[in-house]
Amino acid sequence: MKQGFRIFDTHTHIGEARHSGRRYSADELLRDMDRLGIDRSLVIPFPVVESNRATHELIGEAMRAHPDRLSGCACIDTSIPEAEFRDEVRRCREVYGFCALKLQPQYHGLNPFSDRSNFFFEAALENGMAVVCHTGSGLPFSLPSLLMMPARRYPELTIVAAHCGGGIFVHDAILAATFCPNIVLELSSLMPHHVLEVMAHVTPDRLMIGSDLPESVETEIGKILGLQAPDEQKRWILDGTANRVFLGGVRA
Repeated sequence: MKQGFRIFDTHTHIGEARHSGRRYSADELLRDMDRLGIDRSLVIPFPVVESNRATHELIGEAMRAHPDRLSGCACIDTSIPEAEFRDEVRRCREVYGFCALKLQPQYHGLNPFSDRSNFFFEAALENGMAVVCHTGSGLPFSLPSLLMMPARRYPELTIVAAHCGGGIFVHDAILAATFCPNIVLELSSLMPHHVLEVMAHVTPDRLMIGSDLPESVETEIGKILGLQAPDEQKRWILDGTANRVFLGGVRA
């Protein structure tokens, strides 16, 4: 908790990233959470790892050790056989209780607009998971508006647009959320004025905080705490929306 607000960071990673060489352990994450007043984090594998399965087990064991602090999000190479993909999603849910599935369009090469991606969204839906999709960098498949097609196709599925378009495509993200009520916007990487513009069009119960990288956590928290906005709206963004989407509860 920080300044009287519970905080649920919906975009963190542990493990080892092959594409960047970055390493970050569960212990380091928990240490930083304690230091910064973060109550819970959604933990996602880095976009490119040596083994999705091994990284899921790393996250799963950390969740078992700290069930009140960590939630899990699977991230799987979409080029593997579909049955294998679905089996791993199911394993993450049944063995460890993962609550979300991550799509990385710029690394997975999967177009969310295309019917070819149906298996991905269906796997999440079958396992009671939300989908978290990277947006912003990594065009063409990372445009937030492309999420409108699966959002309309699967209206009972919650789809989180991570980074909310990454600043340059923030209006694209606003449009997607305006026309699809099951699209939720995660605000990491936006400037404060972007966040206020998003809030002018999308209600706070569909907005959530994220950090992505440990160096950004204090900035991401600070930009929400410093907004000229009512505390009730900040509570939704800092914790309430994530609690509803990933834990099935409502807190504001």
